[in-house]
Amino acid sequence: MTMKIIAAGALTTGAEAEKTLQIPNDADLADLAASGALKGVQRIELQFPKFTDGRAYSQALLLRRRYQFAGDIRATGDVLIDQLVHMHRSGFSSAVLAEGVDAAAAERQFARFGGFYQGDVNEPRPLFAREAA
Repeated sequence: MTMKIIAAGALTTGAEAEKTLQIPNDADLADLAASGALKGVQRIELQFPKFTDGRAYSQALLLRRRYQFAGDIRATGDVLIDQLVHMHRSGFSSAVLAEGVDAAAAERQFARFGGFYQGDVNEPRPLFAREAA
């Protein structure tokens, strides 16, 4: 699965917006899941208010692993190129780049890394377990 990169300023259509849930950084995901707010949602947008705020990484990981959310998890806000690979490994499937960030350079970021020793959301087994299988 590859990550969809969206240039800053790209708009969403009304049909997509109806099935999108924007979750604030301080939201309690357990309460959202218990209330049924995640049912029928096709996309969840998680905000990076500034690049040093990493709460959305934890939210994405929890949404994928604990709450089994299979739809699109989109990063919005202050999204920079050097964050994209880790975002993808944490469960994000798309990202809207910050203003002034080159989308072509962002796409090239994924070619820089051929593999990882640690497991992640996309491949939970560490490298040694993958090689043993």
